[in-house]
Amino acid sequence: MLATSIALIQEVPDIKQKIKDAPNSDYEIGATIGSFIPLVILIIFAYIIYYRMKKIKDLDK
Repeated sequence: MLATSIALIQEVPDIKQKIKDAPNSDYEIGATIGSFIPLVILIIFAYIIYYRMKKIKDLDK
């Protein structure tokens, strides 16, 4: 449910339009990298939660 809420709140930019309107190639690279940052943060957050839950489960044994 939390992931659904985050997905609905997160605004998905139109990368193709931004690259098309880019003044130079530096802006294109920045727009592309910037579009992947939320995904990378979400993956890191999920891994941290997974690792902590696994650690807690191992302590219970």
